[in-house]
Amino acid sequence: MPLINISEESSMSVLEKLAGKFIVIEGLEGAGKTTAIQYIKKWLLSKGLAEQQLAFTREPGGTVLAEKMRDIVKMDVADEQLADKAELLIMYAARVQLVEHKIKPALTAGHVVIGDRHNWSSLAYQGGGRGINTNLINDIKQVALGDFKADFTLFLDIEPELGLARARGRGELDRIERLAIDFFNRSRAVFQQLVNEETNAVCIDASQTFAQVEIDINRQLDAWLASL
Repeated sequence: MPLINISEESSMSVLEKLAGKFIVIEGLEGAGKTTAIQYIKKWLLSKGLAEQQLAFTREPGGTVLAEKMRDIVKMDVADEQLADKAELLIMYAARVQLVEHKIKPALTAGHVVIGDRHNWSSLAYQGGGRGINTNLINDIKQVALGDFKADFTLFLDIEPELGLARARGRGELDRIERLAIDFFNRSRAVFQQLVNEETNAVCIDASQTFAQVEIDINRQLDAWLASL
């Protein structure tokens, strides 16, 4: 009877569990999403995945057309303010492009997709921040995405003042980042509610040192993997 390579068998099991999974990072401006995505990438590689098995996305954006929609959301136009509902619809238009042209094909190919924002950002920013009715947002989401959702969400929680201070350190703030602090307090409250209601989601204290954030992310990812 041939000997079984336990480590190889275990590795294959891990790869099978992670294949076709969509992991999303959510959070306010300056929460450290870009850095956290690098931690997730490092964790995935440590589990035996190859770089070509990973796909990275950002919202809004991620495809040629979706990036143009991102430009519209971010830009300042003299004498014309982007209406809140127009902003919401553009976000979902960009999201549909990304999901249909990049995320779903990657998942079907068995890749792991790591997303910088997804649907929670609309519920938090356009819902909580802008005050658009949540039922309307959910109706639009259902038309645009159906039941498609992340397999696992990590919410990086941070006080808006600290997050915006970090954002200012990166350079000039965009149209969204210049909004009043109350906007971000309302958005944060929705994020916190969503993570409390979702089974496959966790909250990470993003005000900690980067080293501690990485430790917490690894711990939560290990627990999620063990649950699959």
